[in-house]
Amino acid sequence: MSDYGHPLTFGSFLTPGNADPARPVRLALLSEQVGLDLVTFQDHPYQPAFLDTWTLLSFVAARTERVRLAANVTNLPLRPPAVLARAVASLDLLSDGRMELGLGAGAFWDAIEAMGGRRLSPGQGVQALTEAIEIIRQIWAADARGGVRVEGEFHRAVGAKRGPAPAHDVGIWLGAYKPRMLALTGRRADGWLPSLAYLQPGDLARGNAIIDEAAAGAGRSPTEVRRLLNVNGRFAATGRGPLDGPAEQWAEELADLALTEGISTFILGSDDPDDLRRFAAEVAPATRELVAAERSTRPAGKDGQAVGAHASDPDGTGAGGTRGTAGNTEGTSATARAGATGGTSAATRAGAAGRSVGRRGWSGAGPFAVVPTPDDGVRRSDVRVWDESARPTGPAPDPARTYTAHEQAGAQHLIDVHDGLRAELAQIHDLVEQVAAGLIDVGAARSHINTMTMRQNKWTLGTYCESYCRVVTTHHTIEDRSLFPHLRRADPRLKPVIDRLVEEHHAIHDVLEGVDRALVAFVAAPDGMAELRAAVDLLSDTLLSHLSYEERELVEPLARLGAH
Repeated sequence: MSDYGHPLTFGSFLTPGNADPARPVRLALLSEQVGLDLVTFQDHPYQPAFLDTWTLLSFVAARTERVRLAANVTNLPLRPPAVLARAVASLDLLSDGRMELGLGAGAFWDAIEAMGGRRLSPGQGVQALTEAIEIIRQIWAADARGGVRVEGEFHRAVGAKRGPAPAHDVGIWLGAYKPRMLALTGRRADGWLPSLAYLQPGDLARGNAIIDEAAAGAGRSPTEVRRLLNVNGRFAATGRGPLDGPAEQWAEELADLALTEGISTFILGSDDPDDLRRFAAEVAPATRELVAAERSTRPAGKDGQAVGAHASDPDGTGAGGTRGTAGNTEGTSATARAGATGGTSAATRAGAAGRSVGRRGWSGAGPFAVVPTPDDGVRRSDVRVWDESARPTGPAPDPARTYTAHEQAGAQHLIDVHDGLRAELAQIHDLVEQVAAGLIDVGAARSHINTMTMRQNKWTLGTYCESYCRVVTTHHTIEDRSLFPHLRRADPRLKPVIDRLVEEHHAIHDVLEGVDRALVAFVAAPDGMAELRAAVDLLSDTLLSHLSYEERELVEPLARLGAH
């Protein structure tokens, strides 16, 4: 059983297809928007249906601000290590320290040979990778004296100039499966990056043992090697197998991998936008919470640190010793960023609610302590879509009733999902300002907005309903859009509130359509920025007002009545 104490991070593993070259870029931007920490792309230079991965990474780096980037994994036989080292360092400098380096010894040798690469045996591949790592590290050591000198059998650099140094300590992650590659990972790499689909039962434990032994033999602590894992699966209402079921099942399984196999970075292989949203909004926070709860019960390590921070990464700055602007991933999810858009942060409210989840379930009871986000009353627009004074109210809570931590977490999740929508609203404002400044065109802004949760769900029955029903309901089969009917049946006194919320959902959909129309009109009339800003201001007024009303009226009923 291994838990190396690294902070958890989550990422996407995307296909760099060129049939629609903008699609992988949109998915990368979506990954950042929904709060994932890392975006990775396959690297198969011999695949004519793919964009070149390093060109794509450069383009995506220029379009993103926070998310870290890597090839998953770089095809070393077709990328000379000295040139690769300078490419990585250059892109790391240009992206403010957001690059990591996944490396592979090579596969699909017929295709590699056809592109001019040299076919290698497994043993030769390990040796070539060893030499390449040494060249890369020497290139990055810009302040060291003398030139790079590696006279290897497969890679040579004799007197090459050093530099540039990357902006941060770039992590080298190896896609390793066999003992010799695993041992190399322990001796020289910063991370182990296999794919779950290629592993057999027991392979993670065996791989960790080899890496740990090799690290110790090289005078390193095993905690210096982050354990990453590519995963794929299917989201469904009921569980049918490993990573095939509801989001809470995914969270439990990933938490188990973190606590028993030491995995601290989970990278979802999917090009489905809905999968990426669910992975970021539902699976990632739930997994972090499960792992944090379990780690909190453990004694401090030999160095006096509580398990959950390790000597090589005491600040929780992410994989490979990342210290750049995107390093601290724990506080940059969509819900955490939402604090900047108004109201109390999700983390603060969660603490006030006294949530406590462990791997064996929920416990404890007390007064209702979930704090809805207040409406600050600020309005940007003179237009009023509805009469706020006419909103009905639901029944007053029973002051004598107590609520379990499980019940309060269900109510808190509504606020967490809303925080994601508040973060998306801030992104829309930012996109409009980028259009105004000429940094992006209207088509790019519309593309961004159309991938957002609030746009995809059309607001017909509430964005939160689909997320809430999937993540909170445990051991029940529940169809999307069943929450409102359930609340109506469970407490008929809520019917006026539910009816009003449905009306407002339709109104918000119309306001969103107005933003889209204003974007289209701006193309024909570039002096129409005032109209575009007015449409977004109206969206801010309606959305923030509605979310506060919905929280005020539903958080307690959700705790009291559940989702189904």
